[in-house]
Amino acid sequence: MQRFCLALDLIDDQDLIAEYIDFHRNVWPEIQKSIKDSGIQNMEIYHIGDRLFMIMETNAGFSFEEKAKFDASNPKVQEWETLMWKFQKALPQAKSGEKWILMDKIFELK
Repeated sequence: MQRFCLALDLIDDQDLIAEYIDFHRNVWPEIQKSIKDSGIQNMEIYHIGDRLFMIMETNAGFSFEEKAKFDASNPKVQEWETLMWKFQKALPQAKSGEKWILMDKIFELK
């Protein structure tokens, strides 16, 4: 199993943040299926202020490139992603169009 941690910001508006959280309490079934079909076995998103933190646990064959390709060809995923941009704000170091940024692990207690 692989583990990835990613970060993203939300637009700093309490009403929008509350709406975003509501969407994630009821993620569309098609989105949940696309996540699982890509090899993601577990996903958690945490929130504080306008910052989001995601932990993904994937199978060994998971690939961000393959997931992006699959997502680009899935109209329901594209609909979800367009809707989520209403709430999301890219991190300052993000490339154009890039949302979630992969974080580097700097410590692990063993």
